[in-house]
Amino acid sequence: MATPQAPPGSQPVAIVCVGMAGSGKTTFMQRINSHLHTNKEPPYVINLDPAVRNVPFESNIDIRDSVNYKEVMKSYNLGPNGGILTSLNLFATKIDQILTLLEKRTTPDPAKPTVKPIKNILVDTPGQIEVFVWSASGAILLDSLASTFPTVIAYIIDTPRTASTSTFMSNMLYACSILYKTKLPMILVFNKTDVKDAEFAKEWMTDFEAFQAALREEEEAGSFGGLEGGSGGLGGGSGYMGSLLNSMSLMLEEFYSHLSVVGVSSMTGAGVDEFFAAVDEKAQEFERDYKPELERRKKQRDDEKIAGREKELGKLMKDMAVSGEPSRKAPTHEKPDMDTLSDMEDDEDGDDEENEENGLSSRYKQALEQETGGPGNDDHSFTRYLRASQMR
Repeated sequence: MATPQAPPGSQPVAIVCVGMAGSGKTTFMQRINSHLHTNKEPPYVINLDPAVRNVPFESNIDIRDSVNYKEVMKSYNLGPNGGILTSLNLFATKIDQILTLLEKRTTPDPAKPTVKPIKNILVDTPGQIEVFVWSASGAILLDSLASTFPTVIAYIIDTPRTASTSTFMSNMLYACSILYKTKLPMILVFNKTDVKDAEFAKEWMTDFEAFQAALREEEEAGSFGGLEGGSGGLGGGSGYMGSLLNSMSLMLEEFYSHLSVVGVSSMTGAGVDEFFAAVDEKAQEFERDYKPELERRKKQRDDEKIAGREKELGKLMKDMAVSGEPSRKAPTHEKPDMDTLSDMEDDEDGDDEENEENGLSSRYKQALEQETGGPGNDDHSFTRYLRASQMR
């Protein structure tokens, strides 16, 4: 069965795999990578786990090629998680180069008509899920991807370990927090279905009474939370944990409606076709529902940035007693130093004060908008501005 692909002419899809340590995330990445190669649609693979020793697939971009995780730990005197976080922060500074490479590989090249552009981008993340999802660098990487390509989050779940109601609900709450943190479409991937089928989880997500029955059964059997005899004072449904799980299952009913749920076996490959069908559906959902919101947020940030620059400009103009109106002050007979005069003559042709002050404001605004910190013409114009302001 061929892998469903996005309609011709549409952008490629970025699939970001996240999941708890031990959920089989890297093995899942290997499976879907192999599946795409089998279907003659090789993906572009990015590895963002700096601490992994070996990966069972070939990465086009590997964070380990840019950042040495062990050296980062030694240099900054960090522990394992701090080392991963700092490595991601260092790597995030190269996001513009990454996007340039991705755009080049996903755009048809007229000079090479036989080379097919990439249709899928696979991103593997660190096993310490919170380090990626809740860090500034993770947000930068995700936002940058989502601003360029339709981006889908694949949340990998260890199905055998989710068989109890409490661990199932913990996974659902974590998925809920990731969904609202990233604000990107999400697919729940119940992995390792060759060990335990995921139908029970799908039933719990669609049938509230089925979840209630499973919860009562665990409490009565004394195996609440997956531990025999571990219910303590929770038996008979009178414990606060049982009440909490009941309430959360009702609360998350609306949350479930926004998710796609797929059972996959990374070992056998079962369910991979269904996963890519869900990816295609979520990519369309991204274009329809998520992209307008992302564009609105981007415009809001740009407007705030412009307003901040104007505010800073106004404050400086006020502090320096510079305005756009003609000056009412009596002309001064103080002779400026020759350096200042020569600097002013380079840029001004006349002696009109109104044009002079407007020119000073525009030159300062240009310097304020400069993004790089290196020396340039704007630095010199700013110096001229300060010198000219001293003449008053």
